[in-house]
Amino acid sequence: MSTVDGRAATIYDVARRAGVSKSTASRVLTGQRRVSPEAIEQVKQAAAELGYVRNPAALSMSTGNGTRVVIGVVSPRATLVVDEYLARVVATAARVCAAKRIGVGLEPLALNGSDPFGALAHDPTVHGIVLVNTTESVLNAVDHRLVGRVVSIGVGSTLVPAIDVDNYLGARTITSRLVESGRRRIAMVTGPRWMPCVDRMTQAYAQVIRAAGLPKRTVAGDFTAKSGRLATNTILRRWPDVDAIFAVCDATALGVIAELQARHIDVPSDVAVAGFDDTELAHYTGLTTATHPVEAIAEAATRAVLDLRATRLPDMYFPSYLVTRQTA
Repeated sequence: MSTVDGRAATIYDVARRAGVSKSTASRVLTGQRRVSPEAIEQVKQAAAELGYVRNPAALSMSTGNGTRVVIGVVSPRATLVVDEYLARVVATAARVCAAKRIGVGLEPLALNGSDPFGALAHDPTVHGIVLVNTTESVLNAVDHRLVGRVVSIGVGSTLVPAIDVDNYLGARTITSRLVESGRRRIAMVTGPRWMPCVDRMTQAYAQVIRAAGLPKRTVAGDFTAKSGRLATNTILRRWPDVDAIFAVCDATALGVIAELQARHIDVPSDVAVAGFDDTELAHYTGLTTATHPVEAIAEAATRAVLDLRATRLPDMYFPSYLVTRQTA
């Protein structure tokens, strides 16, 4: 690559060589209009002679397009924990962005911070933000200037569209399946209380249970197998007559099964168990569950922020289907 005085050529060098202003050179090199054919030819020739290569960060500042999509993960922890679900979201986003030569970054967002976005909202390298585990406080912090650049996998707001699985219908279907199979003392292991998206599943469970005239029994978990084992201990202590347990994710459901088996409680004869996600482990362990098209959701969310729309997109919910296996 040619250099100027032993250094890489800058846009100022191109403008000087072409005999135009820096702003004119910038408009030509970023493909903008309102430039004369003569100026276009002069700038392109100067850039070729100098071997000028546009700096991605500088380009993002001039066009507002940015060079990376940020996966903003809301978490109460100071450090970011990457689980299987989040890994699938990031991998899908990276695949979609690769075609446009845009990078993907992973950023923790403070759960209770006054400005959870911090510098992200003003960082010219940020093309768009995909929120995961979104809360109302985080959504309320989204500035009007970010409309069209932020999408939430989870709950949305008046400014931020939601793209997610219809876990409300999925939870209704699973709970109904347990009721229809003759189970009458059905407990549910929910997710963290601070996550609004968990409310949809809990409400769906409660409505089916109420309609069937059955007692509501819920214990909080945290989407891990360990929390499934701990929750099962609590359930058996509070309600030893339990005959079914529905967990909000497969990992938690597998923890439930592990604890039941450790206590020599047969699944599904004594206690039926169902999860949610239809992960690969669910297939191999015979877990009854419901589908969760993580890759399709992540792809839709990523493409939405790549498009840089000027208005808010409508919410989008992917269907969830019951997958009946051996555990329920």
